[in-house]
Amino acid sequence: MKAQKLLRQIHRWASPLIMLPLGLVIATGILLMLKKDIDWIQPPTARGQVADQIPTQSFEALFAAASGVPQLELSGWGSLDRVDVKPDKGVVKFVAANGWEAQVDTATAEVVQVAYRRSDLIESLHDGSFFAGWTKKWVFLPSGVVLLVLWGTGIYLFFLPHWKRRQKRLARRS
Repeated sequence: MKAQKLLRQIHRWASPLIMLPLGLVIATGILLMLKKDIDWIQPPTARGQVADQIPTQSFEALFAAASGVPQLELSGWGSLDRVDVKPDKGVVKFVAANGWEAQVDTATAEVVQVAYRRSDLIESLHDGSFFAGWTKKWVFLPSGVVLLVLWGTGIYLFFLPHWKRRQKRLARRS
C-alpha cells in the first residue's frame, strides 16, 4: 500500500475515534483561555484596602473570616482546595472543595467577595479527570497521541502534491 493511501486511511479512521474527547478539550480550552476575561468562569480578584504589603492579619484570622461564609462549608483547613495569596491585590483567596471562593482582605480580615469558581470544574473536564482517574491516561492521552499523528500525516498530505510538482519540474529541467 502506498504511503499516501495509508496516511489517508489513518486520517479517515482515527478522526472519529478522537472526535468527542478532542471536541471537549477544544471547547474547555477556549473557556480556560478566557477565564480572566469572563467573571462567570473565574471570579475577578478583588482589591484589599492595602496592596503590595505583607499581610498584617494572621492566616488563622483570615481563615476564621472565610469560615464564616456559609457557602464554603468549611470545617477546617483540610476542607480547603487551595489558598491563593495575592499580595499585590491585598487579598487571600480561600477556595473550598465545593468550588466556592471567599476573598479576604489581608489588612482587615474582612470578606470582600464570595463567588462560585467554575474554572476548576472546566479544567477537570479539559484534562478528563472529571469523569474518572483512568480517563485521563486511557482516553485523553491516547486521543492526544492520535491527534499528534493526524497533525503529522496532515502536514505530509498537504505538502506532498507540492513536493511532487517540484520534483517533476526539476526532472523536466534536467
